[in-house]
Amino acid sequence: MTDDYAMVRIKLPAGEIYPNQLEKLAHLSEAFSIGSAHVSTRQNIQLHWVILEDVSEIMRGLTDVGLTSREACGNAVRNVMCSPLAGVCDAEEFDATPYAIATAKFFLRNPLNQALPRKFKFNFTCCEKHGMVRMTDVGLIPQLRSVDGKPQRGFKIFLGGGLGNKSFVGHQLEDFTPEEDLLYTSIAVLRIFDRLGDRKNTARNRMRYLVDQMGWENFQNLVLKERAVVRATQSVVVTLDIDNTPAKISNPIKISGSDGKSIPDGFSRWRKNNTYEQKQKGYHSVSLTLEAGDITASQLKALADICREFSAEGYGRTGFNQDILIRWVQESDLAQLYSRLLEIGLANPGSLTMAHPVGCSGTTSCNLALTNSHRLAKEIQRKFIDLKLDEDDDLRDSNIKISGCPNSCGQHEIATIGFFGGGGRNEAKDMYPVYQLSLGGRSDGETMLGINVLRIPAKRVIPAILKIIETFKADKKSNDTLKSWVHKIVTGHSDSNTKSIADIKKILLPLTTVPSIADDKDFYADYGSDSSYHTRTGKGECAA
Repeated sequence: MTDDYAMVRIKLPAGEIYPNQLEKLAHLSEAFSIGSAHVSTRQNIQLHWVILEDVSEIMRGLTDVGLTSREACGNAVRNVMCSPLAGVCDAEEFDATPYAIATAKFFLRNPLNQALPRKFKFNFTCCEKHGMVRMTDVGLIPQLRSVDGKPQRGFKIFLGGGLGNKSFVGHQLEDFTPEEDLLYTSIAVLRIFDRLGDRKNTARNRMRYLVDQMGWENFQNLVLKERAVVRATQSVVVTLDIDNTPAKISNPIKISGSDGKSIPDGFSRWRKNNTYEQKQKGYHSVSLTLEAGDITASQLKALADICREFSAEGYGRTGFNQDILIRWVQESDLAQLYSRLLEIGLANPGSLTMAHPVGCSGTTSCNLALTNSHRLAKEIQRKFIDLKLDEDDDLRDSNIKISGCPNSCGQHEIATIGFFGGGGRNEAKDMYPVYQLSLGGRSDGETMLGINVLRIPAKRVIPAILKIIETFKADKKSNDTLKSWVHKIVTGHSDSNTKSIADIKKILLPLTTVPSIADDKDFYADYGSDSSYHTRTGKGECAA
């Protein structure tokens, strides 16, 4: 927030967003923002550059359609996330969505949640592959176990993870947490953080620092003891809406196999790289390729109609990668849906591939950012789609994530190829934007933080990525993907010519050569700017 403008962050528990809400956001973005909205990596939708006196009008408009921005910022429980594939993933043991929504409702305006030492985050997911449960305060994976021959629902719960200037991977609390202990455990963890969290040192007041300071075993024992106290002294009743089986789908209507038109060019490429085959036979989830999370008001309006017409559940879900998913689309309707998305500019391929990088808002709106990570992500996406890298199966499971500063809003530390922004200076003390490159981060079952390699000038980032891909192609074994190849290098198990991070650094070092400002003026300007770079943070309305 500045003296004149604010960013309004709208919470979408589990990422669920309904057609009337999309239409309302379209109206609000046109009337009070910049005519577009931004999907964040935490499933929120944000309206930027709102004049302060208009914020109250937006709040009233959100209330009309059951949305709120309460506790979307500040020292409270933030938006409760859940994988957009929960309920349709073939690897999940049960759908965690109702539990995520119940958790969000329980903590909204809850006295437990009003003055925490710092923000607090819950992440539910469907399986090990489709979530970030080890990189958050409380991460949860649905799990079944057999009790007297009957399946019992519960969760693997991970505590104390998180990304930022200093990041930590979370720890599993216990082998199995029964569903009836989910809320008691959550309350216990919040009470401990509220009681013992650092309220003085703002640089170290997330829960992950408390876990690191106490040591995991001490923190774990304290949580289990606190949970016993909570269970003995508090009675908690939460109603779950778990009737979301295929038989309960609200709109199981097939549109038609054809609208009489030929299938547009690019459909097969889009289908391969933007759709996920659900565990429910005959249905697909479709991921929309947004550019760094941006979507215009007119696209929001059109998307509302698309949800009504094509989704059997009748609504959309925001994802973890600045995308929106339309689920429960019949296979026979995919070509028609692609045609509709072409008409509104949302049919770019590559959403589920490396060609869809994540980029935080950067200097476009954040007053902590040092570089325009938002624009860089768009430049990479356009280049990679033009090169058809989304069609390369060797790159499919890799990802690129970019932050405008070390704070990791772009989640760069869990990317195959990650970057965070900063500033460099030549011998004449002329400044230019640079990015710290890291390699080998991941957030699947083998969660690990990326390893820093070297600093790359902003205008050399795309050539650096292409050089890494070129090296991989020349170096790979027959069964390697870029992700597995990088992983072997950073863990010291490489069986190819490129053995270590030092080898990667040597390959990329020529790209770090700095020209004089007279020879290459553009080198000294950040993406989206025609003026010389400086590291003074810009005037913005967002500060994480």
